[in-house]
Amino acid sequence: MSGFVSFVSSGPGDPELLTVKAVKRLEAADAVLFDDLSSGPILDHAHADADLVGVGKRAGRPSPKQDHVSKLLVEYAQSGAQVVRLKSGDSGVFGRLEEELTALRAAGIKYEIIPGVTAASAAAAAAGIPLTRRLTARRLQFITGHDVTGGLPDHMNLAALADPEATTVVYMGKRTFASMLALLLDEGLPQDTPALVALGVSTPAQELHRTTVQALPELLERIDSAAPVLILYGPLADEDAPA
Repeated sequence: MSGFVSFVSSGPGDPELLTVKAVKRLEAADAVLFDDLSSGPILDHAHADADLVGVGKRAGRPSPKQDHVSKLLVEYAQSGAQVVRLKSGDSGVFGRLEEELTALRAAGIKYEIIPGVTAASAAAAAAGIPLTRRLTARRLQFITGHDVTGGLPDHMNLAALADPEATTVVYMGKRTFASMLALLLDEGLPQDTPALVALGVSTPAQELHRTTVQALPELLERIDSAAPVLILYGPLADEDAPA
């Protein structure tokens, strides 16, 4: 007997940003394996009898190992359960989705992926700006600010990341952005490039800070919050830029 796994993207935190399909899967699930950032009121949509299992990973905190999470998914599905793997933001954007898909495929378990609102889109909406603009911001790039060791990733495309006509979004970059910035400035990124720091997007803890890339490291150092931090830089982060 084999169940089914729905990878449900919960969005950045506001339960009203869940898709209709996401809510339906939560209501029908026998078990919900959820990230830390997908907890709280989002879980109110789950059935009262559903198993709710926290498997979230947060930097600097004790967290379940990825192979343990994958094993739990397989075991629940093999018992015949309808399983929701609830991932924050969009599950396919820096959500370690591939490792879990690989485990399900190896076990012969069927699954689906339900997309959602990624934090970059929510941050831009909260700031009242688009992520792209004809002529001046024609390219959009998402990068992770750290690798599996917690350090700055190797082999970054610095020329692309220093492009002043691109909108760049850095996920999980609070600890490493100062090191990254030094490389970008050497590559020619202007010091006065507009930047936006977004904390706890779409949640009651939301904060938006507009600055420049040069001032970003000092601002990030002052932030004392457990809320996830997102960094945007490029022409559209400018407060006075036309939307």
